[in-house]
Amino acid sequence: MKRRILLQAIVAGALGLPLAASAAAPVIEVYKSASCGCCTGWVKHLEANGFTVKVQNVANPSDYREKFGMPKELGSCHTAIAQGYAIEGHVPAAEIKRLLKEKPKAKGLAVPSMPMGSPGMEGNRSDPYDVLLVQASGSYTTYRHYPGDQKSN
Repeated sequence: MKRRILLQAIVAGALGLPLAASAAAPVIEVYKSASCGCCTGWVKHLEANGFTVKVQNVANPSDYREKFGMPKELGSCHTAIAQGYAIEGHVPAAEIKRLLKEKPKAKGLAVPSMPMGSPGMEGNRSDPYDVLLVQASGSYTTYRHYPGDQKSN
């Protein structure tokens, strides 16, 4: 009798593990154009860092930047939403995870333009860039600075 109960508990626990693991994976919904290779690279970066990614290929990704209230001057080639936070551009997964853990009162994060060396923009160089924390007012501060590869150009 005890053995049967123990076996049932083990089976129930084993069946529940994948559900618990998937529930713990942060979900991010990405709005991008179907043909954008760097956006696809960023999505792969997110997946490799434990995110569950839902991709929406759309005609005008900038419409979603506007919908989520991100300032136009911080625009990039894709916009995402994660737990109510807007994510604009090639933001590293580590900073998104930090945002979701700290839960600041903010609109979200942005990496304006498409800096070389940011996730999805890997290449033969790595330029310095900032991840910006965007407030509800549209103002922003540096959340983290990435120095680039420090090679002289």
